[in-house]
Amino acid sequence: RARLEADLDAEEKRVLLSHGTEAPFCGTLLGEKRVGVFCCRECGLPLFRSATKFESGTGWPSFTKPVDESHVHAIRDTSYGMIRVETQCARCGSHQGHVFPDGPPPTGNRYCIN
Repeated sequence: RARLEADLDAEEKRVLLSHGTEAPFCGTLLGEKRVGVFCCRECGLPLFRSATKFESGTGWPSFTKPVDESHVHAIRDTSYGMIRVETQCARCGSHQGHVFPDGPPPTGNRYCIN
């Protein structure tokens, strides 16, 4: 794990390891339009396909579903006086964002990812 963390910059460590949130509308992947797969920044596990990415207007990359449900763990998050569902990489446990039940069909989910 130390080897994986050594490749992260300070902001990535804050988000991935300390459950931080990057500011809206500033992430490098928000406007990413190329076809491909979005992988965990820490360990490289494939998490989301570009075909499931959509513009949610929230300021963070949003997806309707993961590449594989087993690649993303859902954890109850009660921080900041809210009840939400945190998403973590199933391989390394790094914080990815949150999932909300207000996305478009077919899933109705919005995976809001840092």
